[in-house]
Amino acid sequence: MTDLVIRDATADDLPAIISLLAQDQMGGEDDSSGPPLDPGYRAAFDAMAANPDNRLLVAQVDGRVVGTFQLTFIPGLLFHGGWRGLIEAVRIDESVRGRGYGEAMMRWAIERSREKGCIVVQLTSNRARTRAHRFYERLGFVASHVGMKLFLDR
Repeated sequence: MTDLVIRDATADDLPAIISLLAQDQMGGEDDSSGPPLDPGYRAAFDAMAANPDNRLLVAQVDGRVVGTFQLTFIPGLLFHGGWRGLIEAVRIDESVRGRGYGEAMMRWAIERSREKGCIVVQLTSNRARTRAHRFYERLGFVASHVGMKLFLDR
């Protein structure tokens, strides 16, 4: 996997990230990569960039963004004040799936979580994504909880 680079995203990466999100919509609002980008994307990016415990990352191959995910470190009182790593919005470009890039991204996130001193790494995955569930289980994740959402009015 020497050709894969994982790095913090920049504002210039937003169109590529939004395009990756748009490839895979399940039960969410339609994300679009067409210009101009909704200003909400830039506001969210700026908020993430301002928080050292929240990272938006991209995976690049030959200078092209082929994957993205968000890694957030959360302090808590459970586990005697232990931190947790939260992985969100994992996407791999359809054209490069099956090449090990997703696994490399997850292993990178797990290692950063270890370095931060996290006790646990967690993620959620849409219940319809059975292939993704098998992927995460192969990496050692366990379906230990039931996730729930409450969408608020906007």
